Amino acid sequence: MEEEKRITTQKPEGFFKKYGFYIALIVLLGIIACPTPDGLSIAGQRMLGIMVFSVIVWATTAISYPVSAGVIIALMAILIGFAPNPATGKIFGTAAGLGMGLKGFSTTAFCLVAAAMFLATAMTKTGLDKRIALVILSKLGAKANRVVIGVICCGFILSFFVPSTTARVACLVPIVLGMISAFGVPLKSRFAGMLMITVAQVDSVWNVGIKTAAAQNMVAINFIRSQLGVDISWLDWFIAAAPFAVLMSFALYHVMMFLMPPEIDEIPGGQQTVKKLLHDMGKITKDEMKLLCISICLLVLWTTEKKLHVIDTSTSTIVAISLLMLPKIGVMQWEEVVHKINWGTVVLFGVGISLGNALLSTKAATWLANVIVNTFDLSNSTTIMVLAIMALFLIIVHMGFASATGLAAAIIPIIISVLQQLKTPGVNVIGMTMILQYVVSFGFILPVNAPQNMIAYGTNTFEVRDFVRSGIPLTIIGFCLIMFLGMTYWKWLGLV
Repeated sequence: MEEEKRITTQKPEGFFKKYGFYIALIVLLGIIACPTPDGLSIAGQRMLGIMVFSVIVWATTAISYPVSAGVIIALMAILIGFAPNPATGKIFGTAAGLGMGLKGFSTTAFCLVAAAMFLATAMTKTGLDKRIALVILSKLGAKANRVVIGVICCGFILSFFVPSTTARVACLVPIVLGMISAFGVPLKSRFAGMLMITVAQVDSVWNVGIKTAAAQNMVAINFIRSQLGVDISWLDWFIAAAPFAVLMSFALYHVMMFLMPPEIDEIPGGQQTVKKLLHDMGKITKDEMKLLCISICLLVLWTTEKKLHVIDTSTSTIVAISLLMLPKIGVMQWEEVVHKINWGTVVLFGVGISLGNALLSTKAATWLANVIVNTFDLSNSTTIMVLAIMALFLIIVHMGFASATGLAAAIIPIIISVLQQLKTPGVNVIGMTMILQYVVSFGFILPVNAPQNMIAYGTNTFEVRDFVRSGIPLTIIGFCLIMFLGMTYWKWLGLV
């Protein structure tokens, strides 16, 4: 209760959390009541209203994500259902409106995210994620700077095997807390705060670097596939994004060491503490070995997709989860894991895809893209200028979001439409959308910008101002890297 009070008092948007739903509803009704602009259908106007409604309830967290998903589906069924279809002149019908609301649940991206939740749960159940983290930490020594490097390495390695940011942080937090306690370092020390902030920030960094590390990446890939007809492979994403994540990892280390230098150079007994934690786990279990073998095979399938075989990421992941739940072969049973899956996130993901698809199918995204292009005079701007403006826009908008998945669902269809409106020769819509999706994962500034940040914040090892103090320079560095790589590496790859 004390922690809840602390978090509440730190959040200035208490009013909006309380009244956000009613504000969103009033705004939705206001948009619907306005005269329909030229070039926009009634269905498109209503979808824009639903999008703004969604953004407000997601940004204010006025209602929980699973509840918001149900409300959005209901709104689409009713509002689109009773809107005239421009093609026929007759109303769509509530069945068609409901179909739009449920469309996201039939995509391969939705299946991948659901399967990823089971894979993350398998890691937690067997303790393999914890073992991997402890092995890495045990190899790097007990000097303060090496422990920080170890945490960054853990975030990097786990992002290959645990396709859930929240699960990766939930794995690392108790390990780091155990180290802090065993080392005799106060919870409110600079060292403890630095470690815990690093745990959260490095996972945001590698959400960019690895396609399967975060659900929001699946949102963007789904829209790129459905609207542009290109399916980005795991390896293609990694080749493009990994250099950014590597450079950001170096920046994260130096920023944290500079802003929150540890009080001690070396932690007495630190190495022994990590080894003891690892020893207490005992020898690697049969289930851990099974999971490790299946995870390595899955990683090989991911990395060789479209190079050595044609099995897509979603299919290979579904097969892996099926194996992990089979008798004798598997490591878990449905009854054991079904209550550990964050179904709210899964439902939100499906609705997010539905929302984006509906914005595109009703031409609402295209109309809004035209407004944005004309307002900012982007039609003849250089690709670098467009990249800079759109990246800054995403960074600012993300300040009000607690879900990168929600942000991606609302904004990626509009980004695709904006890029398609550009008259600049040689614009790579696919590449630019990928790069701007990287910016969607920039949850560096506030604890409320990402669930993993809130998990770390809940340890009471740092204050909001500490997170902001590290997050602002990281965001600036990230933006500069986006621009630098856009003018060099990504340009050489043909993405810009």
